[in-house]
Amino acid sequence: MALSTFVKISGVTNLSDARYCAGMFVDLLGFDLQETSVKFVSPTQFQEISGWVSGVDFCGEFGNDSLETLQEKLKKYPEISWIQHNKLETLLQFDSEKYQLIFQADLSEVRHIEEELAEKISNQNLHLLLSVDQTELNTDQKESIRSISKNAKVILAGGISPFNVKSTVSELGLFGIALEGGEEIKPGLKDFDTLAEILEELELED
Repeated sequence: MALSTFVKISGVTNLSDARYCAGMFVDLLGFDLQETSVKFVSPTQFQEISGWVSGVDFCGEFGNDSLETLQEKLKKYPEISWIQHNKLETLLQFDSEKYQLIFQADLSEVRHIEEELAEKISNQNLHLLLSVDQTELNTDQKESIRSISKNAKVILAGGISPFNVKSTVSELGLFGIALEGGEEIKPGLKDFDTLAEILEELELED
């Protein structure tokens, strides 16, 4: 079994999400490593989760941390092979041979520099995770994403449902999508409804 596009699960906080998503053959599990975040995952929690899953890569999700802070944190999470950050200058200081790099940006902040941004990211071999607040994309947003996708590996976070995921990936030329992990109702018990429906839509027949 496999999925028809690259899938990242962001903000993973529990083993239930990790094991389910790994079993559905997602590509990447993201962990929030900002101590001030409600979804922060400590090194101990990360080891407890990552030690029980296989076949997926792990991504450290950062906010405004400096290069030095990131490097210190990453020493505590040696299994992480992807880095996501919202500062392009910081990402560009990392060795792209050691880490896969994701620049996270809100679509509303980059819509007027589509070509410039796409060219820069393409030249640096970065992935671009575009965040969108709306549950449904409008025409202008689609045009902006399509323009960037021509020259960059775009991972879309937002505007995705079980009903439009396949058409959105195809029409916008996306590299992949990012979905959000959730909280456990209690240990071992999760409501996977929407997440499961989207992943099932992307399943390829054996």
